[in-house]
Amino acid sequence: MTLSECRNRPIHANRLMRVICIGSGASGLYLAYRLQSCFTDYTLDVYEKNADVGGTWFENRYPGCACDIPAHNYTYTFEPNANWSANYASSSEIARYFSGFADKYGLRRYIKFEHEVIGARWDEARSEWSVRVRKTDGKVFEHACDFLINAAGILNAWKLPDITGLDSFKGTLVHTARWNEAIDVAGKTVGLVGNGSSGIQILPELQRTAQHVTAFLRGPTWVSPARGMEYHIYTEEERKRFQDTPTELLAMRKQTESFMTSATLFSLFIKGSKAQEVLAQDMEDHMRMKIDNDLLAQALIPEYPLGCRRPTPGINYLESLAKPNVRAYHGTIKEVTASGCITDDGSVHPLDILVCATGFDSSFCPRFPIVGRNGVNLAAQWAEEPRNYLSLAVHNFPNYFMFLGPNCPIGSGPIMVCIEAACEYMANFMNRWQKEDIKFFDPSEEAINDFMEQKDLFMDMTVWKSGCRSWWRNNETGKVTALWPGSTLHYLEALAYPRYEDFEVQYASRNRFAYLGNGFSQRQLDPSADQTYYLRQRDEGSVLSNGMSTRNVKDLGDLLTQCRFGPGGSEGNSTE
Repeated sequence: MTLSECRNRPIHANRLMRVICIGSGASGLYLAYRLQSCFTDYTLDVYEKNADVGGTWFENRYPGCACDIPAHNYTYTFEPNANWSANYASSSEIARYFSGFADKYGLRRYIKFEHEVIGARWDEARSEWSVRVRKTDGKVFEHACDFLINAAGILNAWKLPDITGLDSFKGTLVHTARWNEAIDVAGKTVGLVGNGSSGIQILPELQRTAQHVTAFLRGPTWVSPARGMEYHIYTEEERKRFQDTPTELLAMRKQTESFMTSATLFSLFIKGSKAQEVLAQDMEDHMRMKIDNDLLAQALIPEYPLGCRRPTPGINYLESLAKPNVRAYHGTIKEVTASGCITDDGSVHPLDILVCATGFDSSFCPRFPIVGRNGVNLAAQWAEEPRNYLSLAVHNFPNYFMFLGPNCPIGSGPIMVCIEAACEYMANFMNRWQKEDIKFFDPSEEAINDFMEQKDLFMDMTVWKSGCRSWWRNNETGKVTALWPGSTLHYLEALAYPRYEDFEVQYASRNRFAYLGNGFSQRQLDPSADQTYYLRQRDEGSVLSNGMSTRNVKDLGDLLTQCRFGPGGSEGNSTE
């Protein structure tokens, strides 16, 4: 926009903003919801490689797959679900929740299903992103945007184990993240590699129907005891009560979340804390009671501190290891053959099915090339460490934001509120871009260096650097790459107010104050607007801060609670 064009507009006049979002899981759906609720004059295109919304919950369908936190605390903060069937909901039920959210708020209009982003490049001359997208028919097209939001998530690039001869196996080879629902394990000899979250969840299901299961345990792991509510299936009466009495449901959600965000629980992750000592002993006692086998307990109970890896609720897992049709092998698979595998002790294990519960590529490097300023490739920039700004942004990649990026609070408390907080943070930048004639925001290298230094100093205090093998850290360098340097509430407070001083800001015109325009307020030009919004009977909080008085809105009261960063009212547009 030229200086003369700006001068012919009222202050803070919107300009069209084009947004592309990668992925329609929990993060991508919330972005669509928030833009629709609080912005005007925008286009949004959400490119989703799958056939439906839900992200990881659409993809992961292995038997026993479920969320490992209570279902009532795995919803958007404002969108409870009174109808969860169980305390730990299945992946299919969680996928239905997100699908219902998309339907309720009409978000599918923004989403292009079976469209996979295969590359993105920053165009410095045009100050925009050029995004390459491939459809299922193989056709590739490019689409430009002002903001590129990566909502692809962390755990979506599954990986098979690096075992000699894996490709030679003639039986059924499957990764839990790509489970084939046609697989029938009844009467079969099954090998299960891995004892992380997915391995812990799938073993009881395999044990129930398979003739024999060999669980190849790559190392010890903490399995949190299932007590009381962990097993709970909600009755029809309970679900109806939650529907009829929302305050009761809210009270239960708050009670559970209060524990999840408590100082006591977070202290678990601090080396040498009393909470670490007490909770670790409690969990060890419960594991020994469930295992009831000294040799198995010795092999399975870790020597590393509780919390170094993510503990997983082990509903029937430890009991399954003691069943007569299950053998727990402690060691490594040396080689896979056409008919089974050979372990490091030389034993041969004939197998019909080999299930790999071996997790995901958690390096945070994107699956496709993202090229920023001066031709810098994000994968190359992150080759040694995914250096980032508050888990949200990266130097050299203007107007690019990430949900659940490196060093996000993925392992220390509830995650849904963090997704919402990240989106609110991004929205502040989008709002300024629309109204202040800005070309781009690029976090400075100096700010990122300071954040990384602070992150590393904090991690030295935690059990996350205690030496266990974990996807939370780079097991070669020892640096913690996945976790936020603090608690969930700490993260929310850190993101409450953007630090624009940490960003290089370039304006579209030579004068940064061109957005002041022709001297008029938008309210003065809107006959329906309240031009004396600041007059009140009593002090009900400031209506003058955060630039709220500049917004062209009719229902300022509602907006103050809904959209603290910008205007609302009308719908955005999605372009083909």
